[in-house]
Amino acid sequence: MIIGGIDEAGRGPAIGPMVMSLVIMDEEDVYGLVSMGARDSKAMTPKLRRRVYSFILERCLELLVRVVSPEEIDNAVMGRGLANLNELEAYVAAEMISMAKGLGRTGKIYMDSPDPKPERYLSAVKRFLEVKGVSLRSTLVAENHAELKFPVVALASIVSKVVRDDIVEKLRKEYGDFGSGYPSDPKTKEFIREWLGKRGESPPIARKSWRSWRVIPS
Repeated sequence: MIIGGIDEAGRGPAIGPMVMSLVIMDEEDVYGLVSMGARDSKAMTPKLRRRVYSFILERCLELLVRVVSPEEIDNAVMGRGLANLNELEAYVAAEMISMAKGLGRTGKIYMDSPDPKPERYLSAVKRFLEVKGVSLRSTLVAENHAELKFPVVALASIVSKVVRDDIVEKLRKEYGDFGSGYPSDPKTKEFIREWLGKRGESPPIARKSWRSWRVIPS
């Protein structure tokens, strides 16, 4: 069976984009990668993640990656255009699904739901697909922690993580070492404190709607 998986990386950081990926692959190849050690990207070493990522690129039937900018995230968080960040993820998921060329032969597409009520997230994705005029023959499945339940979603998490890590590394070279970008990271706090102290406003890579940029970290 041909199956698909959707997952994101970088939902929580105060700096940089979020990346979402749709991986479409033969189910046998998915489990072949699992035997190599593929699992949720957060549970893998960077070296193994890169290795599996290379095999995903070789074996996937289709791969779509969407880089979601800090500005798009801020607009969603502030309720401009979309209701919230969950709805933005649903919109991007629908966008990728609508662009996939192999939907006709894809049996199921599994999605990680950021909403604690997966049925609500699934409904939002379907609503955006209807707006785009997409008629699906594939079955959509949304679950919380789907990357732990469905290996194809874990593969999507790997792609999203590797792509985002590359983007973040380039941003560090341009703006300075801001650490992980997560609000709890001491290096990120120090970067924000120094940036705001010197310039008085946040950089283009900042998620301005995050409290970290509205209140100088102590």
